[in-house]
Amino acid sequence: MTPAPAVVGVIGGGRMGAGIAQSFATAGSAVTVVESGEQAAAAALDRVATGLKRASERGTLAESAEEVLARVTTVASVDDLPPHADLVVEAVPEDAALKARLLAAAERAVGPATVLASNTSSLSVAELAAALTRPTRFLGMHFFNPVPASELVEIVVAPGTGADTVEAALGWTSRLGKKDVVVKDSPGFASSRLGLTLGLEAIRMVEEGVAEPDAIDDAMRLGYKHPMGPLRLTDLVGLDVRLAIAEYLHATLGERFAPPRLLREKVARGELGRKTGKGFYTWE
Repeated sequence: MTPAPAVVGVIGGGRMGAGIAQSFATAGSAVTVVESGEQAAAAALDRVATGLKRASERGTLAESAEEVLARVTTVASVDDLPPHADLVVEAVPEDAALKARLLAAAERAVGPATVLASNTSSLSVAELAAALTRPTRFLGMHFFNPVPASELVEIVVAPGTGADTVEAALGWTSRLGKKDVVVKDSPGFASSRLGLTLGLEAIRMVEEGVAEPDAIDDAMRLGYKHPMGPLRLTDLVGLDVRLAIAEYLHATLGERFAPPRLLREKVARGELGRKTGKGFYTWE
């Protein structure tokens, strides 16, 4: 089996970034998380620590949570990434300009052999690669939430991505105990494009009074054997995240991805799903 990358950088210590950091640290990598500000850095480490504690309680860690956490450190700037990193994963919000800026800064901070990856769930990897001088060493690695428990990593290959870069990413994905799905760069890739289509139609059905959210979810869960319904999943992903993806796909792929009025209204009210306590469901 391909060994885990010895040194990994993760740009962003939110839910996704912390999950990516936890997964690589669990596999044996030394992980540096970029998160500006002492409070944000402490929160990122706390997310990793909480995830490791839960994994330990489930009996899925080969080491103690403390031993794994000791391999995770934080820095305040992309400029401080380890120059000898094998892999740097960008995991910041779905803002193309922000991602491009941080990826370009990361490329300047690391060596020419480092693989750069974006955790984008919908944005064009080729367009992000345009900000780089070494696009052959760049690809999409779309992890899923929650990262430690999710089995899937979507590997997104842009026209300029090198074959050796793809091979390295596939090996690391396997080393994490996850399954890869390789797709060509296209708006929404495979997972977000299909998942969003179902989610938007479910929201329209609520908007039109066809059925209540739990009835729609039960129809897909019991009738089609989905592990959870599209509206509960939307709450877990975040309504703001779903809206941002829908707006991007609407602009790039057309009217079928137009965000429903109800989705916009809920986001405007701050009903973003589990992270705010209310979305299509009420969360404690």
